[in-house]
Amino acid sequence: MKSSKRASLERVQAPLDAEGIAARVLGVDTVTDFTEADSPEAGLDRMARAAWTRLAEPGNVWAHALIQLLGPVQALAAVVTRHEEVVQQFTPRLADLNVLRDFDIARRYGARLIVPSDDEWPSGLADLEVPPVALWARGPRQAAEACSGSVAIVGARNSTDYGINQAGDLAWSLAERGRTVVSGAAYGIDAAAHHGALAAHGTTVAVLACGIDKQYPAANAQMLAEIAQTGLILSEVAPGSAALRSRFLQRNRLIAAISAGTVVVEAGLRSGSRNTVGTAASLGRVVMAFPGPVTSMASAGCHVMIRDGMATLVTDMDEVIELMSPVGEQTAAEKLAPSTVIDSLDASDAAVHDALSARPRSVGKIATIVGMGTREVLTSLGRLELEGFAINSNGHWRRSTGGRSIG
Repeated sequence: MKSSKRASLERVQAPLDAEGIAARVLGVDTVTDFTEADSPEAGLDRMARAAWTRLAEPGNVWAHALIQLLGPVQALAAVVTRHEEVVQQFTPRLADLNVLRDFDIARRYGARLIVPSDDEWPSGLADLEVPPVALWARGPRQAAEACSGSVAIVGARNSTDYGINQAGDLAWSLAERGRTVVSGAAYGIDAAAHHGALAAHGTTVAVLACGIDKQYPAANAQMLAEIAQTGLILSEVAPGSAALRSRFLQRNRLIAAISAGTVVVEAGLRSGSRNTVGTAASLGRVVMAFPGPVTSMASAGCHVMIRDGMATLVTDMDEVIELMSPVGEQTAAEKLAPSTVIDSLDASDAAVHDALSARPRSVGKIATIVGMGTREVLTSLGRLELEGFAINSNGHWRRSTGGRSIG
């Protein structure tokens, strides 16, 4: 912190009648029941926290220090009285402050404000040096439950087909296993991860760099609508807020904090995913990365992370789960198949097995991948199903993590 502002912070005191001052700037005489608070004091605290999501940018160290020193209500009153330098940075936004409007927008979108005292507040946020003062949440899933044991999948916006397929398959597999998939709703890998989880009818959490009422990017509007119906959308900024460049970096720290582990699928040398990885590592989270072709610049960042020990190389869901499991705990695949006959498959069956993924594929798609006729593919699929290596889902086939044990 700069010395002048630090000294200014030390001089800040809550003004007399701080609650009255805060109530007036919030536009209420008394705390109304729409806050769903247990008491007027708790309601005023919640409204003040909502105000701070508009007054201060995410990750602002001065706002955090001020709130830690005085509390959100008294800190808001201090901004209104403008006595010290440290609070004056927030006064320009007072003119646009309308918490009742923000709650009204949130209500129209079926959203809510969650604060650190709420049961659904994700526990991982406490590990951040500057945690959010509050979060706007949209969707049926409770945040704490959804984020427990979750896996973040992040990567390049300008992703390749390889990256899209890997991210989608991984998300599908994790969601089918009951893990929540967390990402940032951006183009490329983020969208592939969300789509994969949705396809498996699992839970996915989208963390936005804009207000929860914004459909950004616009091309992902339908995806965001589906997440709002079945999963959870989180934002640290007030409704109506635009997606600013700086907010994406702060959004990344939330993704890292609420997740138990982070997987990078395709990242260039200057990818923003490295920011997420850095935060995840500093918080003691498990950091993993998918390798790609050595000639692909889209995976160059992943390769550097793996080479430098920033991330552990993973290639499928079982490896992700294994790394996130307590030492000595078997993965689901190990419990299902301690010893399999996968190596004994003939060439055609092995080729068909390699063409399967965690997400169901049609026989025609598999035949195209392996360059075989559909009848021959069906014969191989039948044998793979008998051995426990393939699962038929209404005429579409996917890979099984199990298999028939030897002996």
